[in-house]
Amino acid sequence: MNGHVLRMGGVGVRRGQAELLADVDWTVEEDERWVVIGANGAGKTTLLRVAATQLHPTTGTVDVLGERLGRTDVFELRPLIGFASSAVAGQVFDDQSVSDLVVSAAYGYLGSGDEEYGAPDHSRARALLARWGAVRLVDREFGTLSEGERKRVLIARSMMADPELLLLDEPAAGLDLGGREDLVRRLGGLAADIDAPALVLVTHHVEEIPPGFTHGLLLREGRVVDAGPLESVMTADNLGATFGLDLKVERHGERWSARAV
Repeated sequence: MNGHVLRMGGVGVRRGQAELLADVDWTVEEDERWVVIGANGAGKTTLLRVAATQLHPTTGTVDVLGERLGRTDVFELRPLIGFASSAVAGQVFDDQSVSDLVVSAAYGYLGSGDEEYGAPDHSRARALLARWGAVRLVDREFGTLSEGERKRVLIARSMMADPELLLLDEPAAGLDLGGREDLVRRLGGLAADIDAPALVLVTHHVEEIPPGFTHGLLLREGRVVDAGPLESVMTADNLGATFGLDLKVERHGERWSARAV
């Protein structure tokens, strides 16, 4: 892969008259932790779906884990990509057990059918649920979980197959302050793990950027405002252009905040 986990060149996505992404150039290296920031409707989820091979671009080229979309079997690629999104949650039956939901990801399924999984699979699933503070949920049905509990379970599921690229779409959305801070802390621990895959996290709140994240990509109306190391990207001018506001941006240790001036 030459270190390139993900590379987009001139990527555009159109649906009818709507231009969801335009002229996106972006490269993610295997040791990088990226945050994608933008307002609602900026194209963040569309960008992540392209990276997850769930959506093919209208224009441009996309290379994921050394393979060019359109020239490779995406069903062979997808087990190497961890993807946690509300779109995944929407496909899960309410009576699906948390244990089977997490374990099935190792085999490219979404929940169990007639499959039987071995003790090592269930052991790994429990360990991942424990890592995300959700091991007590292992025997629960997915439909009984709160929004915060679902987020944790889906992140654990996204890591089950030991992916080389991990994509998290607004993992802290809908969480209360305590839940958000706990999740941000755990994501910071993952970012610091040298054995962790390349990470891409989508958010529209700079306060949700975990410690240890190295790079940022700012999107506005489907176009890149700026991309690069967080220290150079996270400026008042850049974020102001991203959200269409005059902003004051501050860094507090390894955390960020922004407010309107």
